[in-house]
Amino acid sequence: MLIVTGTVEVSPDGVEKAVAAAQRMVAETVKEPGCLIYEFSQILGHSNRFRVYEEWQDQAALEAHFIAPHMAEFQAVLGEVGVTSSEIYRVVGGEKLPLR
Repeated sequence: MLIVTGTVEVSPDGVEKAVAAAQRMVAETVKEPGCLIYEFSQILGHSNRFRVYEEWQDQAALEAHFIAPHMAEFQAVLGEVGVTSSEIYRVVGGEKLPLR
């Protein structure tokens, strides 16, 4: 399993457009083969900052996601609204276990 997580911040005036684009992207991404979890949500108290959390079966599934048409559309919208910061990380290996 492969985990992708991090934050994306957009200009305050671009929030509504970013949210609409994210909703379309998430709806399509969760249908992709190898996508186990795909979440994109606003961070409470920071309406223009979003948390990304994804779980993928493997690197091949993630690579296919990168070239999907809905991802290209989303990236184009992010370019329009202005990303002010982005910190996205890939976590590889390990085993997913219950917290307790």
